[in-house]
Amino acid sequence: MPGQVDEVFEDPLFASLYDHFNTWDACDEFYLALARESHGHVLDLGCGTGMLACRIAQEGVSATGADPAEGMLRVARSRQGSERVSWIKADGQTLRLPLRFDLVYMTGHAFQALLTDDDAVAVLRTVHDHLTEYGRFAFESRNPARRAWLSWTPDKRKLATTDGHGRIEEFFDTVADAQTGIVNIVHHYRFLDADKVITGRSRLRFIDQEHLVRLLVAAGLTPMTWYGDWDRSPLTPTSREFIVLANRVD
Repeated sequence: MPGQVDEVFEDPLFASLYDHFNTWDACDEFYLALARESHGHVLDLGCGTGMLACRIAQEGVSATGADPAEGMLRVARSRQGSERVSWIKADGQTLRLPLRFDLVYMTGHAFQALLTDDDAVAVLRTVHDHLTEYGRFAFESRNPARRAWLSWTPDKRKLATTDGHGRIEEFFDTVADAQTGIVNIVHHYRFLDADKVITGRSRLRFIDQEHLVRLLVAAGLTPMTWYGDWDRSPLTPTSREFIVLANRVD
């Protein structure tokens, strides 16, 4: 059975806050460039609030966005230009579409929300089955050697000003399981103008490059290019990210 969607993505209030703290960045430019290069149909797997899918569709590229979280899709469907994107509520393990895509991507570290090898391979097989013969799959996963979660502490806070809720502060608490590589995250949102705090939870799994390769191969995919950052610099042992471009083996 597919895993349960984390509440920070499913709950409408949490979902409505997401874009205020996750604005357009170098990662979005990277995937936008890939979409431009694809010259065909693009699938955003785990599309979240749809910011990137809508931007890609704005370029005249045929875009489909799929996500299991209704809260995130509600935000996506409310965006200006959202009518240009085909939105589908589905998880990556069970998604089945009649289309084949020239580019499938997972961004926002969505791949790390797959907490078991079985779920990861199931999603990667979905990718395989939806790629055209020469289509590309792109995604990223944080390098566990960098231990990014150690910097996700309550003293590191972001502040955003929203139309509906005024000023909101975001910060995190984390607990990492060294055996599984799973990091449990508590998201804190402090509404400064209402003296209110809400908390939600999510989980991410950190796995190394060798493990990623095994999962890709098990799904009939082969990694063709590895980058270590969004400027397409080469992957090194100390890179922050594993950024992967893969193709179908067959």
